[in-house]
Amino acid sequence: MSESGTPEPLGSSECIFEGRVIRVRRDRVRLPDGSDCYREVVEHRGAVGIVPLLDDGAVVLITQYRYAVGEWLLEIPAGTLEEGEDPEWCAARELEEETGYTARRYRRLFAMYVSPGYCNELIHIYVAEGLVAGQARPDCDEAIETTVVPLSSVSAMIQEGRIRDAKTIAALLAVMAGR
Repeated sequence: MSESGTPEPLGSSECIFEGRVIRVRRDRVRLPDGSDCYREVVEHRGAVGIVPLLDDGAVVLITQYRYAVGEWLLEIPAGTLEEGEDPEWCAARELEEETGYTARRYRRLFAMYVSPGYCNELIHIYVAEGLVAGQARPDCDEAIETTVVPLSSVSAMIQEGRIRDAKTIAALLAVMAGR
């Protein structure tokens, strides 16, 4: 370990892209053997994911087109944190926007790095309970359909490849393990 506490101290850093959702930087770091190498890092403000559980134990999922993979994916509702936004507040906002549901209770499950090999995005996962149906108001760039799935069907859906989104799989398996 170096004096800075990291095995790869930063030598230099340059922003190579800045967009609405992400920023990409290229860092030159010193390796433990004394050689230099480059790391590309995608910076993200962080996000939330919500597992909306109905009183009968079914889960509310959304189907959304994901341009990066060119597929419609079945997912838990989720969204990006605004600058300085409390994750639980973001969870409530995103749940209502994407599904129309509001919740009487939110319970934090965990936080996870989405892909720490190249990205610093930390996603906070919540369970929403005591749901009340309402009108969805997705963002103008979102085409979302809501689907209700029995929690007992989730494991098979993951194994069959019908649920392929990592945050969704992690969140649903955590909920099922806690039941």
